[in-house]
Amino acid sequence: MTDTTLDLGPQTRVIARLAAAVTDEQLAQATPCPDYAVHHMLGHLVHLAAAFRDAGRKDLGATTDTSPTDALPDIGPGWREELPKVLDELADAWRAPAAWTGMTRAGGVDLPGAVAGAVAIDELVIHGWDLAHATDQPYDPDPAALQACHDFLLAAAADDDRGGGIFGPVVPVPDDAPLLDRAVGLSGRDPGWRP
Repeated sequence: MTDTTLDLGPQTRVIARLAAAVTDEQLAQATPCPDYAVHHMLGHLVHLAAAFRDAGRKDLGATTDTSPTDALPDIGPGWREELPKVLDELADAWRAPAAWTGMTRAGGVDLPGAVAGAVAIDELVIHGWDLAHATDQPYDPDPAALQACHDFLLAAAADDDRGGGIFGPVVPVPDDAPLLDRAVGLSGRDPGWRP
């Protein structure tokens, strides 16, 4: 899925900035994920950052064995401190070339390191869009992460003979639409979604 490594730091910093701007009043607002309010999305980001941090470190255990569908994620009282910390740790873990090689595990699935890295990028870019749209914030993902996310989702959609995306059926978007809109459509979301 990817032949090169990518610094996840620029995209994790985008997520941290978005999360820092979320007000307590916005925590119950809807997101593009039908079952998730903003507080669920933030909880998902905390958990996925920890899981992919550990997948990058090849530190397999509870965080890497748990499927994201096992329970509805949520935040704890210290999420404002925890999320930026675990995002930094995630970026640091994937700066090691060894993270991108060999096998690892995430979400209870064994997969090559390069694929796990691509999935982590995809999660960060798409859920960043989710969070930004749900809280009415501008969203400018890291360009390299956005390109990698788009390429990953395009390959995943092409491999799925049902025309589906990783998060749901692909939403058609014009070929000349901005790259972010095309990636969002490939993820199964409507780029025009508003709360």
